[in-house]
Amino acid sequence: MDGAVEEATLKTVLGGELVELPGTIAGIRAALGPAELERFEGEIEHTPVADLPAVLARWALSTTTAVEEDEEVFSRLERGEDIGAVPADPGPTGVA
Repeated sequence: MDGAVEEATLKTVLGGELVELPGTIAGIRAALGPAELERFEGEIEHTPVADLPAVLARWALSTTTAVEEDEEVFSRLERGEDIGAVPADPGPTGVA
C-alpha cells in the first residue's frame, strides 16, 4: 500500500445528476460551514449508535441542494400537482 487513503463517499441523484456526498465523519466536517459544523458536532456526539447511519446520511445530504429539491417537490404536492409519482405497492396484478 502506498499510504494514500481514498475518501469514502455516498452517491445519490440530485436534479437528475449523480452526485457524491461525504461518506465519513471527517468528510462531513470538512464540507460544513462553521455554524453547521458546531451543530453537527453537538448532535453527533450524543447520537445513539443505532441512529448514526441515518443522522450521518442527513448531514451528508445537508451539504447539497437535496433539502431545497425536496421542499420544491413537497410544495408541488401541496398545490395538487401531479409529480409522476407511483404507489410503492401497485396492488393486485390480477394474477392468481
